[in-house]
Amino acid sequence: MAVIAERAFTSRSTLQRVEAGDTNVSIGIYASVLQALGLLDGLSKVADIVNDPLGQALAKAELPKHVHLKRSTRNLSR
Repeated sequence: MAVIAERAFTSRSTLQRVEAGDTNVSIGIYASVLQALGLLDGLSKVADIVNDPLGQALAKAELPKHVHLKRSTRNLSR
C-alpha cells in the first residue's frame, strides 16, 4: 500500500479512501492511483457511450418523436 500511495503521489489514508470508494476523493487522485497500478487506459472506457447501453436507451427515449420547424415570417420574394 505504501508503494502504490508513493507512486500515486498521495497518502496511505487517501489511498484507503480510494479503496473504500469515497466520493469525496477527487477524480485526479483516482486517475493517479490507476496510473500507479497500470490501469489508466481503462479510464477512457468509463465515459464511452459504446459501453453504456442503459445510457443509450435513456438518451434515445429523450429524443422528440416529431420535430416542428418554425416557418420564417420574412418576405423571401425581395
